[in-house]
Amino acid sequence: MRRLTLYAQGFLGAAAKRGGVGGVLRRVSAVQLDTISVLARSHELVAYGRLGATGRDAVERAYWPATGKPTTFEYWAHAACILPVADWPYYAWRRRAITARGQRWHQVSEATCEQVLARLRDEGPLTATQLGGAKAGGPWWDWSEVKIAAEWLLDTGRAVCVRRTGWRRVYDLPERVIPKELLDHEPSDAECLCYLAGTAARALGVATHADFVEYLRLNEHGLRVRSGPALDEAAAAAGLVHVTVPGPKRAVTAWADPAALAWLSAGGRGTHRTALLSPFDSLIWDRKRTLRMFGYRHLFEPYVPKHKRERGYFTMPLLAGGQIAGWVDPGRDGKTLLAKNVLLEKPSAVAPMARALTEAADWVGCTHVVTERVELSALAQPLASALRALGV
Repeated sequence: MRRLTLYAQGFLGAAAKRGGVGGVLRRVSAVQLDTISVLARSHELVAYGRLGATGRDAVERAYWPATGKPTTFEYWAHAACILPVADWPYYAWRRRAITARGQRWHQVSEATCEQVLARLRDEGPLTATQLGGAKAGGPWWDWSEVKIAAEWLLDTGRAVCVRRTGWRRVYDLPERVIPKELLDHEPSDAECLCYLAGTAARALGVATHADFVEYLRLNEHGLRVRSGPALDEAAAAAGLVHVTVPGPKRAVTAWADPAALAWLSAGGRGTHRTALLSPFDSLIWDRKRTLRMFGYRHLFEPYVPKHKRERGYFTMPLLAGGQIAGWVDPGRDGKTLLAKNVLLEKPSAVAPMARALTEAADWVGCTHVVTERVELSALAQPLASALRALGV
């Protein structure tokens, strides 16, 4: 199961690099967005983790091309994510569900929504700042009326974001930027579930009911998948293969991507990628699955008070040889990459960690790597020696 998932997620085999950044997005189906930036923003780290030192500008251009037809849009999947534009019709299920649920924390009048739509029609694509400002003047969550309206229009599909500028969403009208054949296609809820089940299985290689639900959050953001039979029907309709996989107490029902099974049957050969993973990487989205598959307890602690953090602010797991062999909490000080807190599971993880830190440093323009705290402490000196041997 782990080997299938590493192949499907683009960490194993030469095929993983086909198509560049766009190919990565098509493989994993959704790339999570987040405002936190340590070495880089998470959506950049997702591509880097699979492809290596792809230029950061190239990553941005691949997600949000400045000219030509859009290739992506932003919407709710596992969280706020970049999605392939071809998937636009199949999130109609969620758009309909959110519309039926109605507004929740932020309330806005239909009149304000119409005003925002009118400006988009008359003036073209606009950011929240250009619409009148994102903030109402209070704390960070205190959105302005036009920002609330723009986000509600985005949630319900009356507006869309296919481009960012300076990390700001650019709101536009779907009829202006979504290809007509996609815009006109309105699949039923059952057809949407079938498509998304196939998408999740291809991204994971093999998926249980719980894996399907968690990967694209099929029980959040307005959606509710209420039964296993509904998922089984959708998976069968998507052409997936019924399999069983080990569970904590007994074997459980799962569905596999036939292409991934064919690769495994042919020998499943390929080179494992060694890389530091974003804590928002889709490989480790599901903490229960990550613990089950890798024996790794994933923690994300930016919002934990500093003195209470177990590992650090932005802990990045080390993927090496198909296993999670340790982790690092990184930072930067000028041209120095700081490995503020490092854990190595065993001596064999020293060389992969040194390579991963060196590659990451080079990618973000750092010339030195300094380790501050290493567990196991006996491996601190070997890690320092391995880094010196690599020239950092």
